[in-house]
Amino acid sequence: MKNGDEVDRPTEVLEFRADERNTVYAILSHRWQQEVSYEEMIGLAKMERMKRDEIRNRNGYRKILKSCQQAKDDRHKWLWADTCCIDTRSSAELSEVINSMYRWYENSTVCYAYLHDVSHSSFPTENNIGEYSHNGWPEWFSRGWTLQEMIAASDVQFFNKNWKFIGDKKTLAHRLARITRVPERILTDGLSSIRPCVARIMSWAADRTTTRDEDRAYSLLGLLDVNMPMLYGEGKKAFHRLQLEIIRMSNDQSIFAWGCSRRDHRTGSILADDPSFFRDCHEMELMDHDKFIQSLKDDIPKKVLRSIEKDRFATFSITHRGIQIWLLLRPYNDSSSVFEARLPCRLTALDPPVAINLALWRSNYYRYFTLLQDEIPTVSTLQFCQLFLTYQDAPHHDVEFEIDDSSVIENGFIYCGAFPSTPTNPLMLTSTNPLCVKVYSDSQTNCRFAMGFGQCFGQDWVHILYEKPSSASNRHSWRNYAEEHYRKMIATGPDHAWSTAEERFRGERCGRVYITQIHLPRSTWTVRTSFAMWESSRKCGVKIEVFQGRGPLNLLGKWTSFNIDNVWILLCAPLCYWS
Repeated sequence: MKNGDEVDRPTEVLEFRADERNTVYAILSHRWQQEVSYEEMIGLAKMERMKRDEIRNRNGYRKILKSCQQAKDDRHKWLWADTCCIDTRSSAELSEVINSMYRWYENSTVCYAYLHDVSHSSFPTENNIGEYSHNGWPEWFSRGWTLQEMIAASDVQFFNKNWKFIGDKKTLAHRLARITRVPERILTDGLSSIRPCVARIMSWAADRTTTRDEDRAYSLLGLLDVNMPMLYGEGKKAFHRLQLEIIRMSNDQSIFAWGCSRRDHRTGSILADDPSFFRDCHEMELMDHDKFIQSLKDDIPKKVLRSIEKDRFATFSITHRGIQIWLLLRPYNDSSSVFEARLPCRLTALDPPVAINLALWRSNYYRYFTLLQDEIPTVSTLQFCQLFLTYQDAPHHDVEFEIDDSSVIENGFIYCGAFPSTPTNPLMLTSTNPLCVKVYSDSQTNCRFAMGFGQCFGQDWVHILYEKPSSASNRHSWRNYAEEHYRKMIATGPDHAWSTAEERFRGERCGRVYITQIHLPRSTWTVRTSFAMWESSRKCGVKIEVFQGRGPLNLLGKWTSFNIDNVWILLCAPLCYWS
């Protein structure tokens, strides 16, 4: 709008055209509060006096007048403010504006950043949680849209709540870099001065919020030089769409490098759910092909090294099956389904290439979080492989395990405890808590074994691990023992899930009861596990037994499915509690 005009007088309208770079205008950056919409601003002169007075008393209206006055004092003819210059009733206009927003801030002569919660006559000097409720800094620094506004505009001038000037972007660059984690050089010289990798740009928005989930993606379009249509109502899918658009136009593999220090057990899409997943990437940088290969040459066989073509390595495409890509891959020890993949980027200039975990399930690879990579050994050599990275969510369901271990206790074993926490019965497993390990011990023979109850890719599974009796065993507490086997089982969860799924498919016609047993070494004890699943209720029944000798069934080390009637004949007592 033209500065200084009361909005109930005739107002000139500036239309941005191809020559917008030659138009001199100021632009407003602010936190929305009691704003005046485009529709209200246009119709203000025709409103009833009471309604017009109500609008004029809003903070948002007074903010527009003050910013217009500031533009007038600075001898600028035009001011653009998003609240009253965008007709949000038009989805086409809204989409065009959002895709053009970065450019409009970039081409402005000056950007007024209004900090409504700063009362001091100077810019805040330190984090003050007692004064500011948003991470100890003014709220302007917590919003998603203000990130691109701060970076895009070359001249950003900060004003306090009383419209007193308290500093500008270039003189405050060092302090702003500390607050926002945006490099000081970008704040002084612009985004083109050092083009950061995708993951680093995402990290700047990690702790910022927007009123609508979709805007966490849309507010990053200009920073990432991406255009895409707006689809309000899609939720987190907007951020997935943004990443796919980036992949279509860039070969920047740092987009897969999110969550490198996460310790949860999320399994699923290769795409992150929101910018917070990139929080630890604020110093990440890309590695050129030669440096990347050189840093890993000791782990790559010479024959493989010769086959790594730069063009093949740097290109990947999106298909209906997944993202088709060539990666350097190696499996974890004792696993045929979980792999470490190396990416040509690093968290800091002193770090090795980023490693992420992938799990193979039904010929596609999913992002897989076990524990930190250095806690589980891998096979030493890397192989150059073509694979498909899934950008859909992994199959999942919560499941209940009803566990009967009475036979174990009756035969003299002690239930020591469980890891990671004391379970209830039935035991509930979820996507964030996919595994529980229970430990049993025979104090007379120093025998002990661990029972793992897991869920992975929508498949329930049970697994037994044991250790040989030794003096070393006695020095380790059951909790350390449980945690050690928890690491092993969480790393090989997809293998156990696949093994169970195969047997489940093979035994489709003869019921849904599966039995396995193991002999505990250097003892006469055998542990037998009977496992039944009910699809309709998502519940599992598990019977754990210990007995002397080998028992009537030769089932060592593998799951075998049985017809329900046959199980009754062979193992009537173990299964009677399911009747």
